[in-house]
Amino acid sequence: MKALGIILAGGNNSKMQELSASRAIAAMPVGGNFRCIDFALSNMSNSHVKKVAVLTQYNSRSLNEHLNSSKWWDFGRKQGGLFLLTPTVTEDNSWWYRGTADAMYQNLIWLKRSHEPYVIITGGDCIYKLDYNKLLDFHIAKKADITVVCKDVDPHADISRFGVVRMNEDARITDFEEKPMVAQSNTISAGVYVIRRRQLIEMLERCAEEGRNDFVTDILIRYKNMKRIYGYKLNEYWANISTVDSYYKANMDFLDRDVRTFFFKQEPKIYSRIDDLAPAKYNDGSDVHNSLVASGCIVNGKVENSLLFKKVFVGKNCVIKNSIILNDVYIGDNTHIENCIVESRGTLKANTYYSGGDGIKIVVEKNERYVL
Repeated sequence: MKALGIILAGGNNSKMQELSASRAIAAMPVGGNFRCIDFALSNMSNSHVKKVAVLTQYNSRSLNEHLNSSKWWDFGRKQGGLFLLTPTVTEDNSWWYRGTADAMYQNLIWLKRSHEPYVIITGGDCIYKLDYNKLLDFHIAKKADITVVCKDVDPHADISRFGVVRMNEDARITDFEEKPMVAQSNTISAGVYVIRRRQLIEMLERCAEEGRNDFVTDILIRYKNMKRIYGYKLNEYWANISTVDSYYKANMDFLDRDVRTFFFKQEPKIYSRIDDLAPAKYNDGSDVHNSLVASGCIVNGKVENSLLFKKVFVGKNCVIKNSIILNDVYIGDNTHIENCIVESRGTLKANTYYSGGDGIKIVVEKNERYVL
């Protein structure tokens, strides 16, 4: 393919509350066996993008561990490969990444040493499937300077945390607002962009000279009337997980057979790092309905409309409803969990009750199994 990839996975978001206290959002578990960044990486691999950089910064330990081998996404090549780029202290710079544009500018040497004519930029916090070859063909056919992947959402949905765009009949973007209080359109930016590599380098250098650090605000919006910026409509499933509610909803969507089939059974598939774990075990007394149970789990109780990630132990007479149990959680006997997200590596004592009521409760319990 004539493009290289950049995945922006270094940011933090307080709207994830305790869930992002110890991990990057791109490393959030999704769909039972996956991490959120797996979707962007799989899209790159399936589109034959051979050279991909992941820009990490905030709480990057678990993300770096997940990406410690590129073989799972087939990036282990003599030409190309998977690159993890972190902030680096130099004689000229001691800053952490101050924004998306600054993150790419601090790794400008990587862009300059590459030879691919185009760059595909995406975030690590979205769940979607997209053939970047079709996106690049659209970009070239329109003779665009920048192409933005867009998604139509429900008119009643809260889109104040997204960039909102308006396009003309030729798909050219005529207006771009970042996180408006009152939106004039229900078409949002999906956070995926295509731009010519040399033009990106020039724009990043100009931003740095002017002390500007954000790709959306200081490039897309600033140049919207000067550059040919087009929108490419994404009609399939797309979700952003940067809030607790959106993370919960996106995971619950995987209980829908059509969503599971789209991601996991239809080509091209989504790939992830594989852990060598035994299949899930259902003992006498277990009762599981409309749920996803990952490998390494042991179930002794009732699980309904829920997701159990890897290595979850469910004790006897437990009831789990409408909940997400993250990796390596121990749930004691007679525990009731409803409308909750239970943080990884937690120990829930026997005879306890957790409920989110009408909302979603994040359960973080001291892990007595791992004390020093």
